[in-house]
Amino acid sequence: MFRTAFKRSGMRTIQSSFIPRPLLIGGGVLATLVGGLYCFDSRSAIHEFVLCPIIRACTDAEQGHKLGIFCMKYGLVPKLLDDRTNNPKELNVNVWGKKLNNPIGVAAGLDKEGEAIDSLFDLGFSYVEIGSVTPEPQPGNPQPRFFRLSRDEAVINRYGFNSSGHWNVVARLKLRLNKLLGKFETSNSSVEEPFGNSFQNGKLLAVNLGKNKFGDEVEDYVKGVHRLGPYADVLVINVSSPNTPGLRDLQNESKLTNLLTTVVKERNALGTNALGSKPPVLVKVAPDLSEIEIESIANSAKSAKVDGIIISNTTIQRPRERLLTTDDELISQTGGLSGAPLKPLSLQALRYLRKYTKDSDLVLIGCGGISSGKDALEFGKAGATFIQLYTAFAYKGPGLPAKIRDELTLELRKEGKTWEQIIGEDDK
Repeated sequence: MFRTAFKRSGMRTIQSSFIPRPLLIGGGVLATLVGGLYCFDSRSAIHEFVLCPIIRACTDAEQGHKLGIFCMKYGLVPKLLDDRTNNPKELNVNVWGKKLNNPIGVAAGLDKEGEAIDSLFDLGFSYVEIGSVTPEPQPGNPQPRFFRLSRDEAVINRYGFNSSGHWNVVARLKLRLNKLLGKFETSNSSVEEPFGNSFQNGKLLAVNLGKNKFGDEVEDYVKGVHRLGPYADVLVINVSSPNTPGLRDLQNESKLTNLLTTVVKERNALGTNALGSKPPVLVKVAPDLSEIEIESIANSAKSAKVDGIIISNTTIQRPRERLLTTDDELISQTGGLSGAPLKPLSLQALRYLRKYTKDSDLVLIGCGGISSGKDALEFGKAGATFIQLYTAFAYKGPGLPAKIRDELTLELRKEGKTWEQIIGEDDK
């Protein structure tokens, strides 16, 4: 009706008068391309402030976790577009003979089955740890078993080492390796150093090993070293999940020394991995330990000659004085608490551990409540060679690795130092 009125008055519509049709089509295409590029860049704010909140509003915690892995598995996630061209030299760190582009890693528990490895690397993580993987498939604990404390940017989980088992993960890693190796060989590319199982320069792929609920407390880990070692740049022995009965008892000094000594012996019997070396062995421990208990773990690690310690896993504590969540039933859920409230506990545990390991070659990895460049800097100064995150990534979205990288670079430049120069600075 309005178009007819315009025609009767001798006027033409704005569309026909001022915007030629080809220009309209071209503008639409351009807008689509620009919008697509914006959404494809992990730095875009839409991921943290729009898409992630929508996902949390439409799913429970475990559904959201599965959806995230599904999207990463099939490449339906953004990338850090300048990851391979803009790695600040201040963030480079040498570890186990390998130079990492930055000290930012993703912890085990996120990608349990090794389905999202390359998407995680493409977001800017220099260290990706998959698992925990158990020898035999097991379903884990009954649902519900994963809970959000959104006001605290925290979660409680009692997954209980749900895993498809060693052989399923081995098959997936082998297929990935063969696929990437084929691409590399046909591209006639040359590199200054071996890629390793990450298949990217400056990055490492780690596999976290667990035990079955009723498995053997030594043999289960030995199997993991033998079966998964060839596909890992790093192997992690998890003795600190609170959701497998008796697992944390393995942190007892005598038991831990025996376990780690046996694992290192099995590692030494392996052939070399894709980096031309044998994978370093790390042990992952809990934050719920006294200084005396942490000292005993340090002694076990040194005695067994492992290569490093990750501190820490989730906590069974509930620091109510620091929680904004008021739902007592939610706070009291059985399981391990992770996220921002864990930071003071994990940072203190790291400082204790540094106290008893600074005279050794052990590499310390900080994990627990890290969500910013300043957090990462604190852990570095407390003695962490690099750091890991998980829960903050679930809340902040795919832009978090880039955000931490940028913030950390800025903090280091303010001090006129590199990451390697600040490691253990608190010792002074």
